[in-house]
Amino acid sequence: MSDGSQLKLRQLRPIDSKERDLVPALLDGVFPAVKTEQDLSHTRVQDMADGGMGSILFASSDPEPRHFGKVVAEAEYIDQDGVPVSITVNLDSKGDLFEVDFWKVDFTPLLRYPGPEDLRHRTAATLSEPAIASRS
Repeated sequence: MSDGSQLKLRQLRPIDSKERDLVPALLDGVFPAVKTEQDLSHTRVQDMADGGMGSILFASSDPEPRHFGKVVAEAEYIDQDGVPVSITVNLDSKGDLFEVDFWKVDFTPLLRYPGPEDLRHRTAATLSEPAIASRS
């Protein structure tokens, strides 16, 4: 999770097509403000310092420092090397998209960025299950 200070450390860039496909899939039915690829077409993001795991921070036009608000979506998938990856979508304290946070359980860089078809969403029913890091 980020506290917004990374916005000053890394360069902003346009959201790329794979991210633009993934975010609505992660948020489907959870955060209706972002429904389509077109909604994200002018979004700017920055890569987070996560060792190449793929996390991004959403830019904001608000000059005030941004802070984590809450997790609104969780999913997981298995990377090409068989290692589980957890993905969360977080809002800031004002309810705006804040970040997509990837965590590969062995802390190595992603080998393959996931597509919507790769996701296993964590719902209220599955959130009580053990985290993927502790599964056998």
